[in-house]
Amino acid sequence: MTAVSRHYVLAAGGTGGHLIPAFALAAELEQRGHHVALITDERGAAIPGKPASLTAHVLPAGRMQGRNPVNWVKGVRGIMEGRRMALRLFESFEPTAVVGFGGYPALPTLLAARSAKIPSVIHEQNAVLGRVNRFFAGRVDAIATSYAEVNRLKAKHLSRVTLVGNPVRSEVLTLRDQPFPPFTEEGLLRILVTGGSQGARVLSEIVPDGLAMLPPALRARLQVTQQCRPEDIEAVRNRYASHDIPAELGTYFENMAERLADAHLFIGRAGASTIAELTAVGRPAILVPLPIATDDHQAANVREVVAAGGARSIRQHKFTASELAKQIQAMAQHPETLANAAHAAWNCGYPDAASDLADLVEGFGGEPLMDVIRMSGQPAATSSEALALERAE
Repeated sequence: MTAVSRHYVLAAGGTGGHLIPAFALAAELEQRGHHVALITDERGAAIPGKPASLTAHVLPAGRMQGRNPVNWVKGVRGIMEGRRMALRLFESFEPTAVVGFGGYPALPTLLAARSAKIPSVIHEQNAVLGRVNRFFAGRVDAIATSYAEVNRLKAKHLSRVTLVGNPVRSEVLTLRDQPFPPFTEEGLLRILVTGGSQGARVLSEIVPDGLAMLPPALRARLQVTQQCRPEDIEAVRNRYASHDIPAELGTYFENMAERLADAHLFIGRAGASTIAELTAVGRPAILVPLPIATDDHQAANVREVVAAGGARSIRQHKFTASELAKQIQAMAQHPETLANAAHAAWNCGYPDAASDLADLVEGFGGEPLMDVIRMSGQPAATSSEALALERAE
């Protein structure tokens, strides 16, 4: 008995927002017997959580920033160098399809795929089509989206669109079938506060004082876990201590999935991966969109879950201690309110996102397939044996 194995190249910028869904797709494709290579930048190659089996290639991407013509020339040169390197990878790896997840490294990779006439797919994590994905929307074979409504996606490109959702980490997805943690009139109210990979200073400044403004009976039941920037953590610790609120603080929590599993309420930013995980697990949230996010995409990201009743959104200029206390009290005053919000968030989740995206990707590329895995036990060539990418001299 034999099963066909294909080769795929994934290209993503070096942030968690781009890489988490790329990692999830890579794991799904590898589970199906395929070989996967990743093209990213230096940050992406070193980011925690990258699967050990996933070979990463760092390509120059080039950035078209500012008005200085010199920077534009350098940017174009970087893009073209990255394109040449991607083409050499394609010659040795022979991908059936290329998948771009946005970010600068996806640009030269998708240009190379177009030049080599290799089928290509883009995945958009946010509710606003990103710059690289906007450029390629009319040039790729398929557009996978995470939301039913995506801003800056032209009507003429809708025929290419498939709604799959935003793939999340497997350890988070396993929590989907677990019940919402019991929350009673007398029990603890466990609150998880994070602000992205670096934390968010506004959360450190507002959340402790906002929690202190809750009614005494509710404040006495608080148990807080908060991510802070290293330079802020002592000030935040002192602030919680002055309010007599128990809080565990850290700059990074490795077991974030476990903490999310225990949380009754999340407070944080509205990044695509954050919302995908909250809705996959079913956790109510108070979200503060990052005001400087490109095209204000975090504000767009919250629309669906807020409309469903699974979260509340506060714009940063209105994010005050009193407003936060008001929203928490409205959500947590009665146990059933939080439970209902959790269920509404859960209904917004896309638990099959990785599988559905893999199905979409597998649908492209009818060329002769690369390897044959012999199910009798003889292993196929590994991706490290198949890959050969050398820098231009």
